[in-house]
Amino acid sequence: MQDLIKKSGQVKLLVMDVDGILSNGQIIYDANGIETKAFSVYDGVGVKSLARYGILTAIITGRSSPMVAKRATEIGVDYIVQGRDDKLVALNELLASLDPALNITAADCAYMGDDLPDIKAMQTVGFAATVPNAHAEVINRSDMVTTRVGGTGAVREVCDLILKGHGHYQDFIAHYTLDEVKNQDDLS
Repeated sequence: MQDLIKKSGQVKLLVMDVDGILSNGQIIYDANGIETKAFSVYDGVGVKSLARYGILTAIITGRSSPMVAKRATEIGVDYIVQGRDDKLVALNELLASLDPALNITAADCAYMGDDLPDIKAMQTVGFAATVPNAHAEVINRSDMVTTRVGGTGAVREVCDLILKGHGHYQDFIAHYTLDEVKNQDDLS
């Protein structure tokens, strides 16, 4: 675990697939042919926690969906790339488009994916994570396999690990506990 925490401490940008990572991977159409997806609030808190500490986030997905854009905006995802089958090309284009002052390379990225189209991008980054129900070839090429499946808080596990690697986890948790108030009282 210490190796994972150390590795996650190098992450400046978390890149996520959507189907199977931020959602459970199911595509549901209602009677009118409208696509729906379900997202976890745990993942939303995790993504927002990274933003609090200056760690950027991105989505790269093969499908295009207004629901993905809406959810990404709600939780503050910095970059959204939809409708891209070649995830490695999309990742490289995203990195090339970033402000050079950010000094982010593929080695500074974490990538969460669950299926074969994600493998090349996952092999390129410094930290690769997946979910336990991912394709076996993805699991074999990942640094971390979460305990939760996609759409149920798997992204949050990776976000928490990144916060630990950067030394921000306890500070983040303190925002939600009475310990923060006690610590502030101790300073007076």
